[in-house]
Amino acid sequence: MTDQARESSVVEAAPKQLFINGKWTDASSGATFDVLDPSTGKVLCAVSDASPEDGMAALEAAAAAQSAFAATAPRARADMLMRAFHLLHERIDTLALLMTLEMGKPLAESRGEIAYAAEFFRHFAEEAVRVNGGYQVAPAGGARFLVTKQPVGPSLLITPWNFPMAMGTRKIGPAIAAGCTSVIKPAAQTPLSMLALAEILAEAGVPEGVVNVVPTDDAGAVMEPLIRSGLARKLSFTGSTAVGRRLLEQCADKVLRTSMELGGNAAFIVFPDADLDAAVDGAIAAKMRNSGEACTAANRMYVHADVIDAFGTKLAEKMAALPVGRGVDDGVRVGPLIDAAARGKVRQLVTDAVERGAKVLTGGEIGNEPGFFYPPTVLTGVPESARMRHEEIFGPVAPLTSFTSEEEVVAAANDTEYGLVNYLYTNDLSRALRVAEALETGMVGINQGVVSNPAAPFGGVKASGLGREGGPTGIEEFLETKYIGIALA
Repeated sequence: MTDQARESSVVEAAPKQLFINGKWTDASSGATFDVLDPSTGKVLCAVSDASPEDGMAALEAAAAAQSAFAATAPRARADMLMRAFHLLHERIDTLALLMTLEMGKPLAESRGEIAYAAEFFRHFAEEAVRVNGGYQVAPAGGARFLVTKQPVGPSLLITPWNFPMAMGTRKIGPAIAAGCTSVIKPAAQTPLSMLALAEILAEAGVPEGVVNVVPTDDAGAVMEPLIRSGLARKLSFTGSTAVGRRLLEQCADKVLRTSMELGGNAAFIVFPDADLDAAVDGAIAAKMRNSGEACTAANRMYVHADVIDAFGTKLAEKMAALPVGRGVDDGVRVGPLIDAAARGKVRQLVTDAVERGAKVLTGGEIGNEPGFFYPPTVLTGVPESARMRHEEIFGPVAPLTSFTSEEEVVAAANDTEYGLVNYLYTNDLSRALRVAEALETGMVGINQGVVSNPAAPFGGVKASGLGREGGPTGIEEFLETKYIGIALA
């Protein structure tokens, strides 16, 4: 089979309908929307476009299934997740190709994401059987306190396009482990990975109505009625801060439990005593994962004045050497951005920085090839007034700015409404801990450019979100604490 034939075969075999109450169904209106290959700009396929009525049908199915699923033994729920874990690994090649075709990332990264996504199922399979409570004698005597944990209830899960499988399992895993049913709305740019995951979950034995998937090209029209319906008890969202704020306002109406993983403006700090080669490698990991389209991507790189020239030269050389192309091609390290609008924003941010005095060390020019490609780019001398110092770049652009003191760089790193993650490189342990504690973020990477791990709590502070996903705390987002007072005769 030729490469083109295999691509066509994988897309053709992928589910493209809504998944409601364990059944594959067309949208009630018959409407569809197109999914594009960002490496060519061409249409891959059409997917059913859920209406508000379809969304409500999915939520009603989830609500109807909630009581029975909550009563399912924790070990049974854990077994479902473990079966799904194994199925993801068995089908990793097909799933990775499907993801690359709809999202653009290189196949190696797609394979890595499928493995990462599967780990959330394994992690929460282990957490499902460890949900506990407590028993206490009342301080005044005469009564006992029994504390137990129960599922929150039907949950609305909204996932982004940049990690279309892992951001789903990071929410679905704890929901199933806790005994919650759900309705998932995947991003319109990348619905195929989530629909493939729904197929796997059904095969793994997840009961009808427990997981429902409603792709749509009009998220607001479909999701707002569900949020305001009174049937849902939880919303978990990963996406922009602007959308998160609107969703929080909607959730206030019914006082929905919420967890929000929102935008980031990560600082990457290199102190003069750092191992520069390790720092450059870490910068590439922090910047170029997913072609920079990640909320954890290094967005502001602060390098000490004593080493910024050497660091910039090394980084530019390595960035310039990264092969760019279709994610399905051998050796490609950098794929396209998700769409024309994303590439246009990156181009505007680079133009703005250069006009304000930044110097281009490599990249910065768009070629004539089809698709939404932007070259790996390094800028130095990026001033405080540049837009990219305050907005998420979401692209393969590394902006360097110098600093001279620890106090100065900590103040600069904290001078943002965001607080998801920061990175720092130093060989001084005292400085590493001192700075890590001073940084106003939910996560800090010390001498490492990647912090995400299913066993660790992922999330931010300030405008970067509420709550945590992953780790031992991730399941708590889908559990309510109930206190039962017991009088003794």
